[in-house]
Amino acid sequence: MENIIISKMSLNDIDSIMEIEILSFNIPWTKESFLSEITTNKLAEYIVARLDGEIVGYTGMWKILDEGHITNIAVHPKARRKRVATMMVEELIKVAKQCDIEKLTLEVRESNILAQTLYRKFGFEVLGARKGYYADNKEDALIMWTVI
Repeated sequence: MENIIISKMSLNDIDSIMEIEILSFNIPWTKESFLSEITTNKLAEYIVARLDGEIVGYTGMWKILDEGHITNIAVHPKARRKRVATMMVEELIKVAKQCDIEKLTLEVRESNILAQTLYRKFGFEVLGARKGYYADNKEDALIMWTVI
């Protein structure tokens, strides 16, 4: 097992997060978006994964009453298939429970079967769709939910 450590995201992590964001998404969030999430959004909780001290993944959620909306999950290509995403979701669920969150939701590309497989391991089920959700190619998003 690799030496993966999960911790709360900090301002010092943003440059590494941006590298992963750009490598992972067709329409990446901006640096300003992440800065706002961790400095001013009181509903946001973000964590990072470090492999041998280097940030290799991140995820976050918004706390809305008793629900958590997972905003993003990304793992650096060189660290994929090492259980990083699984460990981050496990930690995010712990954080959610500490915040009295009972359900989690997220949107995922209809074509992203690997991500859907990960989410199903945690009990997520498809309960809806958002037609044309993704701006880059108008792909539909599946809306997945789980009770924690």
